[in-house]
Amino acid sequence: MATRERVLVNPLNTQKGLMGEMLDGGMAEYCRVGADQLLRMPDTVTFEAAASLPVAYGTAHRMLITHQTIKPGDKVVILGASGGVGTGCVILCKMLGAEVIACASSAEKLARLKELGADHVLNYQEVDFSKWVIDTYGKPQRRSYAGGVDVVINFTGGDTWHPSLRCVKRGGSILVCGATAGYDPPEDLRYIWSFELKIMGSNSFYDEDLTALMAMIAQGTFKPVIDRVLPLEQAREGLRLIQDREVIGKVVIRP
Repeated sequence: MATRERVLVNPLNTQKGLMGEMLDGGMAEYCRVGADQLLRMPDTVTFEAAASLPVAYGTAHRMLITHQTIKPGDKVVILGASGGVGTGCVILCKMLGAEVIACASSAEKLARLKELGADHVLNYQEVDFSKWVIDTYGKPQRRSYAGGVDVVINFTGGDTWHPSLRCVKRGGSILVCGATAGYDPPEDLRYIWSFELKIMGSNSFYDEDLTALMAMIAQGTFKPVIDRVLPLEQAREGLRLIQDREVIGKVVIRP
């Protein structure tokens, strides 16, 4: 008799694209995937925890750990910190020994980010994050490494791009894995050469990122933030909650 194994489906089909974007997704009782998309789950990892990893947490892992972009002691600003990628970045940056400045849009979200380990929380609707960085750590200097933060994690783009350039220290980095607020923001190249900035892109996630995260969950060193688990019949409500930014972390749909 064939044995049944617990597996996570990597929704990234390398030939056809991402399930839920270029292919029909997994919000169904059954879905058809390639055998090469299946990753064995450790026995102690729940289906809900594993299901929360693609896309957001895998993307955060690749951007921070696979690409080795965060060092102990780094000061890191995380924009959009209350979403899937953002909460993943908060948790992973703290694991890596960074000082985290998390930005979100409500008192409830800021309180939750504090619980996740953020050292400082900013309501970006009330506080100019770039000015806060300069007031707190000093203005970045061109002839020294004083002032500013080491890293800004910016997957929003839009009108947050130029302020991000202003508050990164000489030799610092801006990490980019998306552009939810606009992909063609105003640019000022003078900051990039004057302060020797590094713009680091990170595209999606791969098997090794998901496998590493499941191992971390099994070891008790990482716990994904799941806002709620809904039955398949409430999938539409789950999508609405995400669209209206009423969640912190991930929504999981159980078939």
